[in-house]
Amino acid sequence: LRLSSPEFADGERIPERYGHGVENVNPPLRVEGVPGDAATLALVVDDPDALDPAGKIWDHWTAWNVPASVEEIPEGWDVTADDASEGTNDFGERGYGGPAPPDREHTYRFRLFALDADLDLPADAGREDVEDAVEGHVLDDALLEGTYAP
Repeated sequence: LRLSSPEFADGERIPERYGHGVENVNPPLRVEGVPGDAATLALVVDDPDALDPAGKIWDHWTAWNVPASVEEIPEGWDVTADDASEGTNDFGERGYGGPAPPDREHTYRFRLFALDADLDLPADAGREDVEDAVEGHVLDDALLEGTYAP
């Protein structure tokens, strides 16, 4: 399983426009190598560097029950119930909440999970809910990291 973006390479800077205080739309993502027996995909985007200033890993985006056939998540994905489900981020918003580091450059993790099942989660599910729900259902996973500075 591979996750990439045409907008930034793994470990490189996420373009400014994807930030929470700028356009606040998700960057486009490419999905490759999904196992043939995968039922759905789940995506978690978070900021582990927020632990010091915010006291927690900051949730930026959770999406689940994404069809396993998806090869691209478009920029500014307008998710409908037919596409997938999205949870609430730590900005108190549903869907994507872009990078907004308060102190210095942070690294953001885009984690993709190929699952053998659908997830039954409430609409306000966050990162921990998704991480708990995928346990025992992960066929493969992928990681894309990007940095963002204030």
